[in-house]
Amino acid sequence: MSQAPLPDVTRYWDRSEDRQRVVNALFDRSAQHYDRACHIMSFGSGQRYRRAALERAGIERGMTVLDVGTGTGLLAREVAHRLGGAGRVVGIDPSAKMMAAGRRHLNIGFVQGLGEGLPFPAGRFDFVTMGYALRHVADLDRAFEEYRRVLKPGGRLLLLEITKPASAIGNLLARCYFGTAVPWLARIGTRSADAAQLMRFYWDTIVQCVPPETVLAALRRAGFASADRAVMHGIFSEYTATRRA
Repeated sequence: MSQAPLPDVTRYWDRSEDRQRVVNALFDRSAQHYDRACHIMSFGSGQRYRRAALERAGIERGMTVLDVGTGTGLLAREVAHRLGGAGRVVGIDPSAKMMAAGRRHLNIGFVQGLGEGLPFPAGRFDFVTMGYALRHVADLDRAFEEYRRVLKPGGRLLLLEITKPASAIGNLLARCYFGTAVPWLARIGTRSADAAQLMRFYWDTIVQCVPPETVLAALRRAGFASADRAVMHGIFSEYTATRRA
């Protein structure tokens, strides 16, 4: 079975075959402004939330962790801090320019590639993480099968994502903030039209992404156990699952 998180046709691409090229170009063009734009969007609270989510997920010193869709390494930085030099974190992303920006702040192994075809042997990692990049994979089923493959038996998965609020008023507020205010603030704060466009893309993909129930079903189809979702502040989804021992 194949399950794409986004429609085959959007305002950004007319064919599913063009999706990856368009997404890569969006991130490459805004890579130097990405961290600043995320800082603006979260009012500086993003890294604190990432730290708390990793603590809840149970990442511990000594683990070997793969961060998929690592981008500039915002989540990987917190993983590395939590490992405290007693483990290893590897980041993989399709955008070379995003990873180049990340290398200025983080000394980890960066690998260019896609989550749907991980260039790692089976059973390599204790933990797989992904921060706000689930919407950008081409096929949830293939990606989750790969995540399970590279995990050790008993290894765990953490997916952080922003999900459209369930309530009408929550959705309205989120649309006003993420869809209008954030792109404007990003444009002013970074002086980059590319960063503003990426933030518009950010909200558009949140709105168009498949619902959480579809994500959980794909995790279970991939063979994960204990697939679950916790919701923080009404909009932040933390998906967790375990590779069967």
